[in-house]
Amino acid sequence: MQMNKLFKETGLRWLWLTIIFLVLDQVTKQWVANSFELYESVKVLPVFSFTYVHNLGAAFSFLADQGGWQRYFFTAIAAIASIVFVYWLAKTPKSNVLLGIAFSLMLSGALGNLIDRVLFGYVIDFLDFHWNGNHFPAFNVADSAIFVGAAFMILESFKNNDDHESSTKA
Repeated sequence: MQMNKLFKETGLRWLWLTIIFLVLDQVTKQWVANSFELYESVKVLPVFSFTYVHNLGAAFSFLADQGGWQRYFFTAIAAIASIVFVYWLAKTPKSNVLLGIAFSLMLSGALGNLIDRVLFGYVIDFLDFHWNGNHFPAFNVADSAIFVGAAFMILESFKNNDDHESSTKA
């Protein structure tokens, strides 16, 4: 398939969305890193603050307290995931809009956190939700894109299941 046709006829047509969220992720992380001291927190709402932290682990700081090997492990996972998402985008028909958007968002998140790990050895997190003194783990735009993309992928799987059931009943 020609390159131009590949971008028009597959989920790769959503790469512009990947770029937008990747840029938004990197700009917000640099804003936080340049505007805040590490662990500084600024309350925005009663339940939300900007709190600058370094995450050496994965989601919810998983494996953050290990001896450093996790940097390379999570870097490799993010790189492999990015390649897989590009492959899946190339295999997704353009008619499957929700799945194309899902893969595009997850790709932007994987790339955003991959860039942090390669450049700094950690991921910059700063979105801090809290309630009655309990803080949820801080996260960033990349993490949000991964979460929304995964939610869209799950939603798409239910949609496809419903489509399959209705076509078998006909």
